[in-house]
Amino acid sequence: MDVKASVKTVRSTPQKARLVIDLIRGKDVNEAFAMLRLTNKKACEPIYKVLHSACANAENNNGMDVNSLYVKEAYVNDGPRMKRLLPRSKGRGEIIIKRTCHITIVVAEKN
Repeated sequence: MDVKASVKTVRSTPQKARLVIDLIRGKDVNEAFAMLRLTNKKACEPIYKVLHSACANAENNNGMDVNSLYVKEAYVNDGPRMKRLLPRSKGRGEIIIKRTCHITIVVAEKN
């Protein structure tokens, strides 16, 4: 049985979040938590929270053992983009795109 948790509109670029997600995909949950604690990236905090939420969902809603879980799927999708205007010379404006991402983690029990 698979258990899923996700978070929407995280203020981190998808490219930077994918660097962290690639580290934990397919790993044991305890090992993934340790890797996220020791990795020095901004995206680690929301990913840690989503993984913790997925483990809590598995334990409380489905009665699974947390120690026997592993990260079955983990992916990052593009979220909405915020467009901001930066003033430039001669009355022009330059558009700055601030990207966001959606993070989804699926955990399952080892057979």
